[in-house]
Amino acid sequence: MNCGYKIVAFTGHRDYDGSVDEQLRHVVATLYNEGAREFRVGMAEGFDLAAAEAVIELMERVYDIRLVAFIPWPDFYKPLSSDDQRRYHNILGYCDIIHYIAPRYTTSIFRLRNDRLVDGADTIVAWWRGTQSGTGYTLQRARSQRCHIVNLYPDPQQSLDL
Repeated sequence: MNCGYKIVAFTGHRDYDGSVDEQLRHVVATLYNEGAREFRVGMAEGFDLAAAEAVIELMERVYDIRLVAFIPWPDFYKPLSSDDQRRYHNILGYCDIIHYIAPRYTTSIFRLRNDRLVDGADTIVAWWRGTQSGTGYTLQRARSQRCHIVNLYPDPQQSLDL
């Protein structure tokens, strides 16, 4: 299904505050050491951009991994802050593959993007606070596909019983 290597996808809230950046880098390196070679990111502000930057840090030390972006539509970045637009475009420069889900916004675009992120993935790394949200939907789909889930949200009471 995935050519013998593991695929990791990221999902998390847009208001991610950077609080687990060090743990995120550690998890990315650990998953690489366990055979992950493709890392998928949805390119939203917050956790997605931080996860992509953690992968890029690893890419500077190893050369056999791919960063794959799943972007809802080509102008998706325009509402981002100027700082996040700069980060977004920098990340795209490191991506081996860029998938645009649709040519423009539709009401189902985020669900479709999240489905594509999860489909075929082995592990999902999340920053999920337990709310019903796009991140919650993505983790529910991941569970139904028997993906391994790593939730970095700092609340130890957080349950993945979706």
